[in-house]
Amino acid sequence: MTVGSMESAQLFDAGSKGRGLRATKELNAGDVVFAEPSFSAVVFDSLAMQVCHSCFRRQPKLHRCAQCRFAYYCDRTCQTACWDEHKQECAAIKKIGKAPNEHVRLAARVIWRIHKNTGLASDSQLISVDKLEDHVADMSEEDLKRLKADVNSFMEYWSYGSKQHSADYISHIFGIIKCNGFTLSDQRGLQAVGVGLFPNLCLVNHDCWPNCTVILNHGNYIWTLLKLHFLWFSPRIELRALEKIGEGQELTVSYVDFLNLSADRQKKLKEHFYFDCSCQHCSQHIKDDLMMAAADSKPSADKVKEVTAFSKECLEKIETSRIEGDYQEVAKLCQEALAKQENVLADTHLYRLRVLSVSSEVLSYLRSFSEAAECARKMVEGYMKLYHPNNAQLGMAIMKAGVTQWHAGQIEAGHGMICKAYSILMVTHGPNHSITRDLETIRTQTELELKMFKQNETVYQTMREAALKPPAESKA
Repeated sequence: MTVGSMESAQLFDAGSKGRGLRATKELNAGDVVFAEPSFSAVVFDSLAMQVCHSCFRRQPKLHRCAQCRFAYYCDRTCQTACWDEHKQECAAIKKIGKAPNEHVRLAARVIWRIHKNTGLASDSQLISVDKLEDHVADMSEEDLKRLKADVNSFMEYWSYGSKQHSADYISHIFGIIKCNGFTLSDQRGLQAVGVGLFPNLCLVNHDCWPNCTVILNHGNYIWTLLKLHFLWFSPRIELRALEKIGEGQELTVSYVDFLNLSADRQKKLKEHFYFDCSCQHCSQHIKDDLMMAAADSKPSADKVKEVTAFSKECLEKIETSRIEGDYQEVAKLCQEALAKQENVLADTHLYRLRVLSVSSEVLSYLRSFSEAAECARKMVEGYMKLYHPNNAQLGMAIMKAGVTQWHAGQIEAGHGMICKAYSILMVTHGPNHSITRDLETIRTQTELELKMFKQNETVYQTMREAALKPPAESKA
């Protein structure tokens, strides 16, 4: 797949949804529909010193720009690759003595790029950036207040010589970013680290049960034997098919996590993207019943109401303790909530799944791997009844569960989970993504350990215990 090629998709009138993209040929699960570099992208303010401003990888040791002393890079290659986009930003930060927030920085990068490319960065870009929807007229009073503050900050920051813009035009650009900005994750897919604008991706409409997914490929080095040097491939998003898609069928992605009730998803979409979702899963409330289901033991309605309220309150306490770093308290609260939920809330109930997710993570952190593995197993069982079978979040959850089971010594179950996760991530991320490559390494290791386990379980467990045993303290 050539980056920027739009041979598999075309722009069309999607009726009440406005513009949309549809397939120009039949696509299979895992096919890359198109790959697109960002028009502009920035790292979040809170992670500016921890994430490369070029490739968006988290790195322990980054090199700071000597001029503005704000931007950080993996190395000279990343800095050089980003210089064309950073140089005007660099001068602007030096001019005012500080970097503004990420919204202002991204708006400035977008406008600088528009000046350079008149809004079209390549022949394959289907629409000029400044022709995208801004929904400023639909914004709430609170959103407009924040918008005005960002516009004022932008005016102070802007340093493009004599080229000035009206407040309305700048507001238009901020509106485009708010409605169309794509959150960028780190190379492990574990944390949101920045936001970018991808014009062709902006044309893909929402569906709560989509036929495509979007992932960020962070770019990589490729050794060319003929030229005897490294080639740098910049970060790009990839739109990947989750299932078989027929020629002429609309391409869709989900703007929100499916693991919310249809009314809650609709509310989020209205608040953040200013449209009313009428997809099949929302209009027919598909799987809402599972997300709020009672256990098979058929507890009374009053008991379900009581435990649901307790779970909601407990989740708030869990989040507070998690932020404070009190992981023992988090584990205790999770245990209390799960005990209350037992035989009252179904294994697909949203509050039960959320507690299981946190419990699995915190118990793994506390190295209680057997308990963590049990929570992860129950969580995955619930997820598999709710998510699309090729959902990327499902694949990541199964991967984490498999690794937790592996650490708990449950090698057969762990290897099975890891293989299942690998099959999903091959569709959602592809074979060359860093997450998939890491998982392939883990899969190879668990396969070897499983063979050893089947040959002699006692020897395997002895070797495993020795490997996990902390090193003895040296004597004075």
